[in-house]
Amino acid sequence: MQNMALASGAPSRGSPHGDVHDLSSPNGARAASRAGALDGPTSGLAPGFVQGNLAILPADLAGDFLHFCQRNPKPCPLIAVSEAGDPRFHALGADLDIRTDLPRYRVWKDGALIDEPQDILKWWRGDLVAFVLGCSHSFEEALIEDGLAIRHIERGSTVPMYRTSIACIPAGPFSGPMVVSMRPFRPADAIRAIQITTRFPAVHGAPVHIGLPKLIGITDLGRPDFGEPVPIADDELPVFWACGVTPQAVIQAAKPPFAITHSPGRMIVTDIRNSRLAAL
Repeated sequence: MQNMALASGAPSRGSPHGDVHDLSSPNGARAASRAGALDGPTSGLAPGFVQGNLAILPADLAGDFLHFCQRNPKPCPLIAVSEAGDPRFHALGADLDIRTDLPRYRVWKDGALIDEPQDILKWWRGDLVAFVLGCSHSFEEALIEDGLAIRHIERGSTVPMYRTSIACIPAGPFSGPMVVSMRPFRPADAIRAIQITTRFPAVHGAPVHIGLPKLIGITDLGRPDFGEPVPIADDELPVFWACGVTPQAVIQAAKPPFAITHSPGRMIVTDIRNSRLAAL
């Protein structure tokens, strides 16, 4: 497969070795990850630039996974696919190396999590194909610019994410439930959030559900499957967006012999501007 892509602050933070990286720029955020200086959520870093979810699979499974993404564009909005064995995504960033430039990864074997390293150099193989998928961090920036408060960003935590009863459309061995991320809003703000995120179909688009979490199989908002819980006020509604952690749940269910994903909330920061992904 050929590299394909949509063409193209946070304060600086010191590393344990005394280096300082500019986390307001994409290459600075990537450099911080590469140096091991960044190990937290990337939400709010490099404002204005697209961040992506990551899934890496052996080439013999890549075709089926590509079809899965094409059939499920809400949770798996595809931004780029690599050549087999090529860790570089020049269309996403001139210096971008998918093996080192995320804060933390997850390594899977037969559906079991076996490692959570800060780089995957020792796990990289010549048959691996990397997929970069759109991330809600892009539309969060648009929400903030419109004056809407994002609870998990205010708290400095990772957005709460939940497995649902919404089934994805299968492709080959890949099937399973949609994972959603949740942000609470007052009703008027929820309507505005729908209007804003509808403009960003390449990064999950409009919500898939509002209120009544039990209708999509979520029994306890205080116990997310990924991320951290956030408080919801009595006058607020939980608003749910399709989430790029869905591939992790699907890969875990498919139990491929080997796979790598990003650690939830810890994305790849690209040089693509968020404005390039807006439909309107």
